[in-house]
Amino acid sequence: MTAHDWFDEHRMEYAMHLLDDKDTATFEAHLAGCPACREEVAHIERDLAWLPMGTQPAAPRPDFRRRIVDDVLGTSRARRRTGWIPTALAAGLLLAAAAGWWSGARRAGRAASELASARARVAALEDTLSIIRGAGRVLQASVQLGGAQGGLLIFADERTHRWNVVVHGLPPAPPTGRYQFWFICAEGMVRGAEVRMPGTKPANFTTDMPTVPCTVQGAALSVEPMDATTGPPKGDMLAHLML
Repeated sequence: MTAHDWFDEHRMEYAMHLLDDKDTATFEAHLAGCPACREEVAHIERDLAWLPMGTQPAAPRPDFRRRIVDDVLGTSRARRRTGWIPTALAAGLLLAAAAGWWSGARRAGRAASELASARARVAALEDTLSIIRGAGRVLQASVQLGGAQGGLLIFADERTHRWNVVVHGLPPAPPTGRYQFWFICAEGMVRGAEVRMPGTKPANFTTDMPTVPCTVQGAALSVEPMDATTGPPKGDMLAHLML
């Protein structure tokens, strides 16, 4: 359990003013430096705004003064002792139901988000596999950078004209540069995707052909300066292969 878990578990109690003075002060001090908790507490307060505690004060009923006098004189003490019980019980049940509803809604929202993310990953994997299975041509070239030995691998689907590109064996790009994938066209070099190496794992991406008029004849990989985002290659060429 981390130090932040306590605040995660007590957001609901803070929003409903159920914490004691010491815990409230601790929570408010934490909120000053935690945007995530401030956003979550604000969300809870919006979700609970429909409860009676979120409504504007109502005007007193006509018999309010008489009931105050009865209370002072003690004539309604017995009635008061029993009358507040159903009201307090109903309020407690309402707050418990609201807390349960909010917790369930948040869990359902997270589950829906995770499901959507998983479906997107599955769709991307299916798309990658369809290109690899339908590849009419597989291109590969060796890549050397310092002491690293890697490679550039392209599965070219000639039916859809889409490529699945794999770059492997390279370290992350240097702080002053970036890996850049290129299309070699009869009209010149056209920028493709920036390649981000995820640690020691291969970088894998799917690309369509360039949107500009371009007769694709091959592909290349280079290390470009960080400020070079347009125009022809300016850095070192690492791999160069032709169709």
